[in-house]
Amino acid sequence: MRILALLALALPLPAWADTIQTTSHITAITIYPSGAQVTREVTFTAPAGAHEVLITDLPADVEPTMIRLASPDATLGAFALRTDRLPPRAAPTSPVIDAAKAAVKTAEAGVAEAQQAVDAIDAQVEAQQAQITFLTGLKLDGAGATADSLTAIADMIQTKVLAARQAAQTAQLGLPAAKDGVTKAQDTLAQTQATLDALSRSDSDYTALSVAVTTTTDTGHLTITHYTADASWAPVYDMALDRKAPKLAVDRGVLVSQSTGEDWSGVDLTLSTAQPSSQSTASGLYPELKSIGDPQPPAPLDAVSDGMAAPVMSAPAAESRSVAASVSYQGDTVVYHYPTAVDVATGVENLRLALDTLTFTPEVQARAVPRYDHSAFLVAKLTNTEKEILLPGTAYLTRDGALVGSTELPSLAPGADTTLGFGAIEGLKLTRDMPLKAEGDRGIFTTSTQIEEKAVLKVENLTDEAWPVHLLDQVPYSEQEDLQITFTAEPAPTAQDVEGQRGILAWDFDIGPKETKEIKLDSVMSWPQGKVLQ
Repeated sequence: MRILALLALALPLPAWADTIQTTSHITAITIYPSGAQVTREVTFTAPAGAHEVLITDLPADVEPTMIRLASPDATLGAFALRTDRLPPRAAPTSPVIDAAKAAVKTAEAGVAEAQQAVDAIDAQVEAQQAQITFLTGLKLDGAGATADSLTAIADMIQTKVLAARQAAQTAQLGLPAAKDGVTKAQDTLAQTQATLDALSRSDSDYTALSVAVTTTTDTGHLTITHYTADASWAPVYDMALDRKAPKLAVDRGVLVSQSTGEDWSGVDLTLSTAQPSSQSTASGLYPELKSIGDPQPPAPLDAVSDGMAAPVMSAPAAESRSVAASVSYQGDTVVYHYPTAVDVATGVENLRLALDTLTFTPEVQARAVPRYDHSAFLVAKLTNTEKEILLPGTAYLTRDGALVGSTELPSLAPGADTTLGFGAIEGLKLTRDMPLKAEGDRGIFTTSTQIEEKAVLKVENLTDEAWPVHLLDQVPYSEQEDLQITFTAEPAPTAQDVEGQRGILAWDFDIGPKETKEIKLDSVMSWPQGKVLQ
């Protein structure tokens, strides 16, 4: 027997007056991005005095070192987990399970009723067949009978047999529908039974918590909190852009998953961004000893054997320690408390729960990259004007009511911003023509080589509305004095080295309905004769 004692491990458990077997009820769950804290309530009845309370419904993977107990009306002693010599586990009950059991009984009654309809038709057909067999098996004794009486008997048999056959055929007409009713009733029973089985699944792999308590009243209460690693949550967003307003409505939700082996029914749910299983303190540094010495002489030729050089011994490496990078959120811990009781069945993946809706005023523009794209794209710059952080998660994007795609929203602290793409603008056409691209020696008496490029960037607005445009292009850049790069642009770019990227140029302008804008961009690269451009 394995006993994991959590308190007073070296001491024997006290001798109890009796053992009180009971179960717990999960009342509250705090879920972290990885893992969850489970709160259970236990109520038991016992006379005042010392007792062993054996709580028989804890999951087997409960972390023993993270179990905590509290009681408002009892004195608690040592407690331990037991994994063998456990009493039979009672069948789980809950209002949901009771409803599923009632549905199974109703479905069973439906199957019986449908089968009765089939049996009634079969009985009617069988009765008619028996009558036909009897009538057709009659042997008439013609002695002393007149022709008229024999004719009357024959007519009677014919009439009765015909009526019986017609009655059997009429009954058989309803047999397919009756059998179909049985099939449907059996399908309903199978579905309701599967639902009940899923709800009332009793996992044989469980453990029990033994607690020494001393009570002064006839009723005792215990609160158990423990940790499980088999649960998680993640943010999810629905972002709806109304471009003309402009307004960006953000419906925040969470995706909850758990596979603890037990259902959470009607629990008080809290979602926390804390990560108790992650690194909780800064990494340590250790002295790093370095030394110098004489260089090693080259290995002699006779030290080479079978084509392999003899190994060269080196000084021992200094002690080192590496720590894997841990994921952390910016800002303080954020806690969400769900306003209503929640049911989360074991094995569920990505149960979606709604949180709230936030509204932002975005900066909307058309982003154009004619070097690679044939159309401009609608983008919205979102600045977090809320007082709390927006956590990273999947965001589904809609523009004016139409779904345009999804993206991964980064972590946005208050005041931080990000740019979201909301699909192509088919009415803003882009082209990038290159009327000149020449390279080679520039004259007989020169000693340099160069490449000259002329490009015309064009935006054509085929829509009936004006658009603010943010156009991007690029020119090469150099960090070598011998490689000279110059460029000219008409009109001049609004910004250079956009977002710290060397050579990236940006133009900001408005384009009216049915209007066309052009940008001329020339660049020249030159380098000394004998060098190769890489």
